[in-house]
Amino acid sequence: MTSLTTGLKGRSELGVALLLGAAGVLVFLDANGLVTPYSKSDPVGPKTVPFIVAGMLVVCAILLAVNVLRGGKGEAEGGEDVDLAHPADWKTVLPLAGAFILNILLIDWAGWVISGTVLFWGSVLALGSRHFVRDGLISVALSLLTFYGFYLGLGIALPAGLLEGIL
Repeated sequence: MTSLTTGLKGRSELGVALLLGAAGVLVFLDANGLVTPYSKSDPVGPKTVPFIVAGMLVVCAILLAVNVLRGGKGEAEGGEDVDLAHPADWKTVLPLAGAFILNILLIDWAGWVISGTVLFWGSVLALGSRHFVRDGLISVALSLLTFYGFYLGLGIALPAGLLEGIL
């Protein structure tokens, strides 16, 4: 076993290849389970694209594995302008997470426009903006625009909640 681990040392990309291959097999199995009636007018059918994606995932996995086994190696990331020694800014992270959690808790009961306003307004406050009225008005406008954008543009009805019958 030690010779196997020694031979694979520095080849962590094989893990990525394994994940790509597993995802390809999963997509193939899921697509194979689709039940579709035969249609002469649609010879391609809904299984075609998932089968193509599954095949491409498996081919990429094989090509990556072959490349790594032949000595190919990914370049180290150049990095970002981030000081990893600096601790997380919990004064920003916690209120931001709170805005997301509050959105999740409110969306079914209060509706998207109210919960979206809380999400957008809470996010800008957590990120440091102190223009309370302006940010609140922009948050309401964004929530209304996304509500009607989904409904009119995509045909997807977001929950209206407390504003049912008004929107």
